Amino acid sequence: MKKGYYLKTCDTCKRILKEINTDGFELQEIKSTPVNEQQLAEMYALSNSYEGLFNKRSRLYKSLGLKDKNLTESDYKKYILEEYTFLKRPVFIVENEIFIGNSKKVVEELKVKLNS
Repeated sequence: MKKGYYLKTCDTCKRILKEINTDGFELQEIKSTPVNEQQLAEMYALSNSYEGLFNKRSRLYKSLGLKDKNLTESDYKKYILEEYTFLKRPVFIVENEIFIGNSKKVVEELKVKLNS
């Protein structure tokens, strides 16, 4: 399985999508088609952390004062399902591996996986 979750208005997502070969990927634009509970469960099964899937750079995260709260895994799950901006992006699933976010390390690991 090859799946990618991205935001079309995100320049970083656009750049990463250009850098990798997306042939064979099922790509989902998360603003027009938000992540559902089953998809989030698949991501969680590979990452073992809703917090790891959570975007703490979101403007909404700061404006809601969430950084000052002690959030639980179920809180992170709830927020991701309620608002697309809370999913750290992009997220790529390749076979049984998940690549979350846009750090250079994650993008390089994704490229290595796709070229192996």
